[in-house]
Amino acid sequence: MPRRTPFPTWLRESSTGIVPVAVSVGVAVGVAAVGFRWLIVGATMLFTGYTDFSAQGRVGHNGVPALGFWFVVLTPVIAGLVYGPLVSWLAPEARGHGVPEVMFAVAERGGHIPARIPMVKSLASALCIGGGGSVGREGPIVQIGAALGSTAAQLLKLNTPRMRLLVACGASAGISATFNAPLAGPFFAMELILRDFAAESFAAVVLASVTASVVGRSLLGDSPFLTLPSFTPHGGVEYLLFIVAGAVLGLVGVAFSKVLYLIEDVCDWAWRGPQWLRPAVGGLLLGGVLWVLPQLYGVGYPVLENAIAGRYTVALLIALMVGKMLATSLTIGIGGSGGVFAPTLFIGAVGGTAVGAAVHGLLPSMTGSPGAYGLIGMAGALAGATRAPITAVVIIFELTGEYSIILPLMAAVAVSTGVGKLLSKDTIYTRKLTRRGVDIVSGHRHRPPTVRVADVVSSPPATLHETATLATAAEALQRTEVGAVPVVDDSGVYRGILSAQAIADALTRGYGPTTVRELVTTCPTVTADAPLGQAMPVLDAAPAIGVPVISADGARLAGWLTHKDVLHASSPPAQSPFTLEYVRGGRLGRSSAVRGVARQSPVVAGGLAWKVTPDRDGSFRPLIEMCSRTCRCVKVCRRNHPDEPTAHGRTVWTKRSG
Repeated sequence: MPRRTPFPTWLRESSTGIVPVAVSVGVAVGVAAVGFRWLIVGATMLFTGYTDFSAQGRVGHNGVPALGFWFVVLTPVIAGLVYGPLVSWLAPEARGHGVPEVMFAVAERGGHIPARIPMVKSLASALCIGGGGSVGREGPIVQIGAALGSTAAQLLKLNTPRMRLLVACGASAGISATFNAPLAGPFFAMELILRDFAAESFAAVVLASVTASVVGRSLLGDSPFLTLPSFTPHGGVEYLLFIVAGAVLGLVGVAFSKVLYLIEDVCDWAWRGPQWLRPAVGGLLLGGVLWVLPQLYGVGYPVLENAIAGRYTVALLIALMVGKMLATSLTIGIGGSGGVFAPTLFIGAVGGTAVGAAVHGLLPSMTGSPGAYGLIGMAGALAGATRAPITAVVIIFELTGEYSIILPLMAAVAVSTGVGKLLSKDTIYTRKLTRRGVDIVSGHRHRPPTVRVADVVSSPPATLHETATLATAAEALQRTEVGAVPVVDDSGVYRGILSAQAIADALTRGYGPTTVRELVTTCPTVTADAPLGQAMPVLDAAPAIGVPVISADGARLAGWLTHKDVLHASSPPAQSPFTLEYVRGGRLGRSSAVRGVARQSPVVAGGLAWKVTPDRDGSFRPLIEMCSRTCRCVKVCRRNHPDEPTAHGRTVWTKRSG
């Protein structure tokens, strides 16, 4: 009778074991998405007296009319006083729009996301949006769902590929439950999070998405997420106009991405107080914007629907487009917590409708409703900003259910994606990671493209002759740190490796091979003159710690390449007498400042050339922030920058020993 595989082992290793886990993640994220939506409604009711304030106009608080309309200036301040400390003290990763953090976790941390993220992110984002923050709920629910998937993988002790997959399942389920769009969720996760369309991955992500959508529909009903009218193109000329609109809104999407980080940089430059207070003080500026354009309060989906339905003038549509860029960027810049996915759709909708109204005024007999251009604009802005064309097409199709718009939609999205790629190397999500020195496309930190394996390779372990005995081999394996020993013949020609597993099996049996020759196995190798980038896939698939490096003729052992060598190449040591030191916890006072440092001392860290500037008295503040400008400076200040990888502690300049 065949031996049954233990359930935990089947769950972790079987190709079908991921199915129940993906479904469970879908259920959990579906419930979390519904709960998060209710949290936002509750916070909005508390701060405004309405379930959604954006389309109410210039009215006072529904529960406290005596406050008048001026309450919109105060609500971002009050909300910031609550979620600012919450984020700064409990989970700095919850600041911002969420999706880049998930992409970073998948690319750089094997999918590991702290378990505290779902609770802190949901509370902070609900307070931010309910308090007037002009951001979306999609980014937060993606991070919440991804964190739930990561937590499930950690509890089940799954390997790194499966942890990454469950993170994508959580992100997919979040989009699906939030938009009631079970098709868009998987494409979002595959295009932006995993950046891979492997069959096994896609199946698991779809299962999680469908499950979350079923849970969401069971609790919230099956009504469409947005109520959008149907449109029919008016012929070939309008198809061309749709393509032009896609190009224009692709440009707008890129502009929004640049404005977002520009305003964030300005806020970083201007703020000198503690991080926990930043959202409250910056909330005054946000409140001023809301006082001028209350339609920008919160997510603003009712305003989006009104715009596409043709209820606003062209002037107001343009004002809403520019205002949304400013309000969303300001919300993120002051330390708010919320997504940029929904604001991108909003900007595309009002901008596209404005283009449609202008075109319809010029060519009334050849064009249909301006609202059709609003739908094209939503997809165009999204594709231009995120470079995710499949997601852009699918989500608009699911929101409208209108098949007749698919052809112009696909053409417009293709053009807007091209415009986005032409005008910006980064997307609205990857730009945040690029500023940290992380290349999300290749999945590693920046390093010079001309680096060869020979430039970074370590010396090889001591070799074994193929006639060596098992006892000699066992002693050699005890002295090595890479879990294997290279084997050579009489002429010194490389023959393969002897692994610790092979020698252990032979010694355990007590009979069989008596020399190393019979246990040698082949493993992937790299040549010394190969580019370092080509060696990465080989290194990732290596059965031992590192891979052998052989000469160009394939005969001689030239070295041994490990992940440590690659990391050293990615993050070269500091080239100045000062380097970065990570200090956990505590607050360092002014007496801890480093003195006697030359002005504009160059420092290399994280693969980027940084500079440091002294304080007015010539000393250095103990904490630093990453400069936002293209020079990649580090500016000394009294706090840690929210984008710093060392957000849980303190980063200081100290004298390097030696």
